[in-house]
Amino acid sequence: MSNALEVFEEHRRLLFGVAYRILGSVVEAEDVVQEAWLRWDRAERRGVDAPKAYLVRIATRLALDQRERTRTARETYVGPWLPEPLVTGPDVADRVASDEAVSMAVLVVLETLSPLERAVFVLHEVFGFSYPETGEALGRSEQAVRQLGHRAREHVQARRPRFQPDRDVRRAATERFLHASMGGDLVALLEVLSPDVTLITDGGGKIRAPRRPISGADKVGRLFATAAERTPAGTEFRFVDMNGEPAAVATLGGTPYAVFIVDVHPRSGRIDTIHLIGNPDKLTKISVPRES
Repeated sequence: MSNALEVFEEHRRLLFGVAYRILGSVVEAEDVVQEAWLRWDRAERRGVDAPKAYLVRIATRLALDQRERTRTARETYVGPWLPEPLVTGPDVADRVASDEAVSMAVLVVLETLSPLERAVFVLHEVFGFSYPETGEALGRSEQAVRQLGHRAREHVQARRPRFQPDRDVRRAATERFLHASMGGDLVALLEVLSPDVTLITDGGGKIRAPRRPISGADKVGRLFATAAERTPAGTEFRFVDMNGEPAAVATLGGTPYAVFIVDVHPRSGRIDTIHLIGNPDKLTKISVPRES
């Protein structure tokens, strides 16, 4: 039993990383890891020569099964669906992984892939499994996963942000945006927003939020300028690393009620995209420090 647990714990972070990137949900990824442990604990392990590959195969197939079970819920989701934010540490060694495929922008792109394309991309491009290993994990031929991988890679490369400025620039832009928003300062908002900025808000039908993306600095700026008066009294913002990047968490009485993750233009330093997650179901795993 102890040996089984030790082997599993050695690969737990990897299994969670695979499941989270396939599902875009912290809660569902944790469920996958727990079920993977139960299956590993019950398995006849003496015939398992490569525990890592065996466990990844279990976790990958469980994640794909979970995506199929939640397909209808995704299709009928109210408004845009954004991945559940994942709290990551400031030290790369403490993160689930240090690659960009955990970023909000890339996870949003991964949502546009088919489940199999996404799984192949995650296993091969993110975690470096060979095509034969990926095929074995998915129960597909090497040729099939090569084709899936080629399509997925081209799709992601065409849509993900080319460059992101350093963390300090992104945090500074986020701070300027929030300060202008809280003050209802439209002029200051227009100075920090790119002309073609896009706001994507995930409220899940549980909070008041736009049900379609909003584009254009004037529209987005006016929305936040007019929303300032509706911001709950006592709101505080905390900066926390999420999805490997600086994010702002709006809290009330220490409880998170919204997360802001922005993409910034590498040359202008202005905000290109605002990801705003307000669905309370996606904020249950977030803890914030007492001081920013």
